[in-house]
Amino acid sequence: MALKRAFIMGMEIKGKLAQAINDQITMELQATVVYRQLAIEMDVASLPGFAQWFRAQAAEEITHAEKFIDHMVDRGGDPQIGDMAGPNIQDKSVLGCFESALNHERRVSESIRNLYRLAQEEGDIDSMPLLHWFISEQVEEEATVEGICDQVRLVHNDGPGLLRLDTELGSRKAPAGA
Repeated sequence: MALKRAFIMGMEIKGKLAQAINDQITMELQATVVYRQLAIEMDVASLPGFAQWFRAQAAEEITHAEKFIDHMVDRGGDPQIGDMAGPNIQDKSVLGCFESALNHERRVSESIRNLYRLAQEEGDIDSMPLLHWFISEQVEEEATVEGICDQVRLVHNDGPGLLRLDTELGSRKAPAGA
């Protein structure tokens, strides 16, 4: 351990950036809880495909948290998980659940952009590759969830249309290693 610390002292994450990354780790794990609750809501509504999609997304969020944790550990930081509250899902309809997911993804995207700005401000070039990956990932995440919202709006409350989407989204598998 001492050898690793001596090796990475020049790359160690400290101060505001360390706290911001810890906050992001908590946010990613909070996303897992949000997506898991959304999966439960879809299970309750007897829509197993939507539930599967949300479960796979929850697993992906754990992977995202692990990327930040690994980055901190590799750079001599001390990752910490902060407090999390349970999600409060107001609208438990299919559209309401996906809109909740989209709103959460937008908050995560803004948090990542703020991390990027902070890393730039502090001159932390070692965080840039990770943050670039997350910026691209968040563009994809928001576009995917927005597309699902659009499809749900198109079918509205049409039973066969919702069941078709439920079947389609149910084919999503959790990411490898999750």
